[in-house]
Amino acid sequence: MSRMQPALAALGAALCAIPSLAVAQMGTASAPPAGHLYHLPPTPHTVAWGYYWSQAKPVLRVKSGDEVEVGTLITSTPKRLEGAGVAPGDVQQSLRDIADSVTDHGPGGHILTGPIYVEGADSGDVLEVRIEKIDLAIPYAYNAFGPRSGYLPEDFHYSRMKIIPLDKERMVAHFAPGIDIPLHPFFGSIGDAPPAAMGRVSSAPPGIFAGNLDNKELVAGTTLYIPVWTKGALLEIGDGHAGQGNGEVDITALETSLTGRFQLIVRKDMHLDWPRAETPTHYITMGIDSNLVVATKNAIRQAIDFLVTQKGLSRDDAYMLVSTSSDVDITELVDGTLGVHVMIPKDIFK
Repeated sequence: MSRMQPALAALGAALCAIPSLAVAQMGTASAPPAGHLYHLPPTPHTVAWGYYWSQAKPVLRVKSGDEVEVGTLITSTPKRLEGAGVAPGDVQQSLRDIADSVTDHGPGGHILTGPIYVEGADSGDVLEVRIEKIDLAIPYAYNAFGPRSGYLPEDFHYSRMKIIPLDKERMVAHFAPGIDIPLHPFFGSIGDAPPAAMGRVSSAPPGIFAGNLDNKELVAGTTLYIPVWTKGALLEIGDGHAGQGNGEVDITALETSLTGRFQLIVRKDMHLDWPRAETPTHYITMGIDSNLVVATKNAIRQAIDFLVTQKGLSRDDAYMLVSTSSDVDITELVDGTLGVHVMIPKDIFK
């Protein structure tokens, strides 16, 4: 959750000026039949701690249409969790193994499972990530803030971590007596390798490679479309959240360990310059920038482009339709680059 490096900021600003590329309609291509199902647990040999990188060594190779069950770990350390009140026996052994033996850290702090090499994927393609299932892996989450993070560090100039029990049967988090938070598990970070020129990128700020989007809409049953920037895509997944509010204002959500099942599809008929997504009820366009105004304009322009290229609207009508039918939401405010997304309802199209 460190701040974005200056070089990344400069490249991101330059990319904002690139005209939107033509896009094939989301969700219209038939998926290849489900192929082999792989299982990828988090171990010292199957994680990338704190980075997305085009030179990272793949830990699994799959084909387009294959499914992968991916285990992910809570973004923390055993020492920190125990210090906040987690019993030693409730700390996952896989987290202990990784904390003890993985020394190649950073520049970010997320323990990401992968990278996964998807055969046939190459620069200019889109990786369609169908999020089929998400399960809680442990019965607790945490929320924390610190004096140099979050949206109000000037008001909270100290650190605090709170352990929050998760009730899997009722699907709520017991935040405090009389306060239960409904759970909607999702992965805060799903991304592929950035362009080689960007080097090894922190896992904290999201970007054109998706990554730490922290978009709470990406629950089971949704699809994320990620531009591919390097051969094999090199997909990494982590930063499990049992739930989150838009903005993620103190810099953490209900941070926990999750297991997810994904179908990975190479789309050579799609060409995107920013990530997009699709739920059963909405199309989602996204804007990302270190400036919230620029991020918002990017998200709205992406929505207009989608409506023009995929729904046949004029630019004038597309602009009007976004204003009259769609919600422009803040995704997150705390990861160096800020996120905004536009929710375009599907039921307005007959």
